Amino acid sequence: MLRRLGGRWDAATSGGQRSSTGARVRPILTGRMGVLTAFGAVSVTAMMVCYALETRHPAFILAFAAACVASSAYGFLAGAWPFGVVELIWSAVAIRRWRAARTRLGA
Repeated sequence: MLRRLGGRWDAATSGGQRSSTGARVRPILTGRMGVLTAFGAVSVTAMMVCYALETRHPAFILAFAAACVASSAYGFLAGAWPFGVVELIWSAVAIRRWRAARTRLGA
């Protein structure tokens, strides 16, 4: 990746390295990795919010399951496949809990 550094373009390297001018070069979080990180943060935040609200209505249990699927997708895309597998399991558990909650409400 190229970045603008002191009036010219240099290759971005790891945070501890220096450019040809001696200035410290820090990587810039842009493009695919930044979007993936944001997607993961939104997914996990949605999971937490829905989990906190699931006693209010069964729809929050279903939303929690959807957020688990999104977090699972993030895990697989980020290369953390064990996280992706665990989140898929949590989504299956949440769907089962949602069905039970709907039955209790007579829906």
